[in-house]
Amino acid sequence: GENKQRDCGNDDDVLVPPTNFSMVEEGLYRSGFPEPPNFPFLETLNLKSIIYLCPEPYPDEHRKFFESHGIQLFQFGIEGTKETIPEDVITRALRILIDVRNYPVLIHCKRGKHRTGCLVGCLRKLQNWCMPSVLEEYHRFAGNKSRGTDMRFMETYDVLRMRQCLYSLIYQYHGYGSNKRRLLYRDVNLP
Repeated sequence: GENKQRDCGNDDDVLVPPTNFSMVEEGLYRSGFPEPPNFPFLETLNLKSIIYLCPEPYPDEHRKFFESHGIQLFQFGIEGTKETIPEDVITRALRILIDVRNYPVLIHCKRGKHRTGCLVGCLRKLQNWCMPSVLEEYHRFAGNKSRGTDMRFMETYDVLRMRQCLYSLIYQYHGYGSNKRRLLYRDVNLP
């Protein structure tokens, strides 16, 4: 009947973001695992890269979607257990995040809570956020599923070593949305 057509589910124009979707800042997004009904929404983000934090391979349908839209895939298989997240994996993912050439970027894991929350938290530390604000943002997405191991990981994550890992140059994430869409190099003074 006619009423069926007015149902949200039958309206082709309605966009459905992935679960737990949010904008971290301009050109950087986070979410849980995107499903095919979320693809039209993802198209609107004009993604250049995806950072996927689970070890499981993507279904073919996802791979075809990413390939057809020229989206580069960076997969870092962090097990979804309650174990500690490996620091070197977060460091490698951060190296992708601070390079403006990879933007716009979507970070996602299974539910967009723990693994994604830890990566975003460490990015915030790199951006000189104070720890209470880092943890507040983590809690906003993890809710009552917040994990002590995650919070300790973010608290002890060594941002200075991260900066050293980038040798003496850092691709300064700067003014992505402004007219300064070029790489800004900045010498990092190492101790």
